[in-house]
Amino acid sequence: MTLEARRLAIGYRDRDVGEDIDVLLEPGAVTCLLGPNGSGKTTLLRTLLGLLPARRGDVKLDGVAISTLRDADRARRIAYVPQAADSFFDFTVRELVEMGRTAHGGLFGAPSRADRDAAQHALERLGIAHLAERAVPRVSGGERQLALIARALATEAPTLVMDEPTANLDFANQSRVLDEIARLGEAGRAVLFTTHHPDHALRIAGDAILLRAGRVLAAGPVDATLNSTNLSALYGRPVEVVEVRSADGAPAKVCVAR
Repeated sequence: MTLEARRLAIGYRDRDVGEDIDVLLEPGAVTCLLGPNGSGKTTLLRTLLGLLPARRGDVKLDGVAISTLRDADRARRIAYVPQAADSFFDFTVRELVEMGRTAHGGLFGAPSRADRDAAQHALERLGIAHLAERAVPRVSGGERQLALIARALATEAPTLVMDEPTANLDFANQSRVLDEIARLGEAGRAVLFTTHHPDHALRIAGDAILLRAGRVLAAGPVDATLNSTNLSALYGRPVEVVEVRSADGAPAKVCVAR
């Protein structure tokens, strides 16, 4: 499943937010979208998902214009993890995760055994099975974020689009989510995620897109794209990319604001 956008202009009825944006997301690819607040990241994701119409240009899923696909077809092919919202009524965490299966069985159909198994597996993968019967408004913001990610996993869609999936999470759960994203890529699923932490891209992404003021500042393999020059220009302050070594001697890169 390949998600592709060419010369894309994004925005709303009364204004453009960004233009001349190219995106190519192929099976097994983990791509990170980085940019300061207000750069157009969420608007781009919503356009790639077909939730917002493109102002100009094309978004295609396996060569088919995404605007021509039915909602259920898109939902089976692309799963979306939004930024955690404040209210989900009084649904339980299990019910929220099972909602990821509606594209398979219909909005008003009772969950099948396969649906329940997929939801349970996703809860266990994210380490929140113990919260399954708790009402969503009564869990923490971080736990709610994990539930939204579990809902996306339960869809079993080949492509996942994640808007700040590590937001509101403590250090341990950030690591858990990053490891899960890496495993999804290794299993052949395509993942596009946003973050405010370039270190996350350095850790798990193969490619990066740097978006500033609605335009692509740089894009390509992480090692070549996430350098001190590009990141300093992206965030408007000096950023240094340095190499460190873990306790076992393995090299890694981290970002330091100067």
